[in-house]
Amino acid sequence: MRYFLFLVLLLSPPLSAQQPAPQGKVLKALPLDFEDPVSSIPEIAPTRQEPAPPVVRAIPVLPDETEPEATQPELSPIDQKPTGDDAVRLQIFLDQSDFGPGIIDGKIGQFSELAVQSWNEVQGHPSGSWTAVNIAARREVPNPFAVAVVPNHAADWVNPNLSFKKSEQAKAKKMSYRSLAEFMSERYHTDIPYLIELNTSSKINTLKVRDTIIVPNIAAFQIEDLTGAAFKADETLSQRHAVVDTKLNQIRIYEANPKALVIADPNAPASVANQSLIAAFPITPGKPQFIRYGKWEMRNAVELPVWRYDQQLLDTGKRSNNALHIPGGPNNPVGVLWCGLNKPGIGLHGTSDPETIGRSQSAGCIRLANWDIVRIPKLLRPGCSVEIR
Repeated sequence: MRYFLFLVLLLSPPLSAQQPAPQGKVLKALPLDFEDPVSSIPEIAPTRQEPAPPVVRAIPVLPDETEPEATQPELSPIDQKPTGDDAVRLQIFLDQSDFGPGIIDGKIGQFSELAVQSWNEVQGHPSGSWTAVNIAARREVPNPFAVAVVPNHAADWVNPNLSFKKSEQAKAKKMSYRSLAEFMSERYHTDIPYLIELNTSSKINTLKVRDTIIVPNIAAFQIEDLTGAAFKADETLSQRHAVVDTKLNQIRIYEANPKALVIADPNAPASVANQSLIAAFPITPGKPQFIRYGKWEMRNAVELPVWRYDQQLLDTGKRSNNALHIPGGPNNPVGVLWCGLNKPGIGLHGTSDPETIGRSQSAGCIRLANWDIVRIPKLLRPGCSVEIR
């Protein structure tokens, strides 16, 4: 099946997977609570628009040509953990439903299983069931792959000469991607090894603007839409709350009403649909000595934040006067969005290395992939509670 698709793609006119900006802008944020105030950030009032539904883009097929029956992909059993294209399909469905499975790579691991359990909880299905979610994924994502064009503006976000030294990074204009491959992998919620698997290493390692590649068929994370603008509290979103589970490595977001049904054991059967649970994403918690357990309030947030690099703070938790200021960008260690809590120096933030989510600890905060953290302002606003447990 995959080889047939590659042949089709080579003979077909390219189809851009670039998508228009979602209905309603990604909401912005305020400065880090341990940074100097940034007075030049314009504010954006709350928006009540519902998020746009996932856009499914089909891989082009030659006119008047049908695939031989023998080349049709074999579907996974509907009541079992999916494999192959069905696994990619399921990960895309979960991601676009705000139940993040981590990197889209066709491998159903811990984060994909946690996402399935969370989705089942909301729907009122048994926690370990695969049937309903596989049926939904096949219905909503008929084509798990698409053809994407490397956009012209990608060059504005790529700097192959970006230093790895903090002293040199502090002099840069922004913490850009280091390659077009990195730009495209994060754009489509995956990693470079999976893009190589779909396209070959020679293709991915020599990408140029306007090249076309096969990607997971998912709504793109559009770094170009981020401006650093601020957002305000909202009477509904500020009443919601989040629970950060540092053992499961997951953040779960709940409506204020109806009262949240917080299930401590995700393997426990849900007797009723938990309609208060609206989203869940994989996270990496801080080092145990720096985790601040308890219930906190989100005070502010900032898009494309400047990171105050203080080695003493990272080592001991105490601030020094010898710090560097690392500019914003996707390769900033705190990613593309910071959500500060009322405990100074800790918060929710993005990452420069999405492949390390759940695998390596941060200095003391709660880290999400950039494509997940940018959704937080649609779900939570300053004033909401964040419980770290």
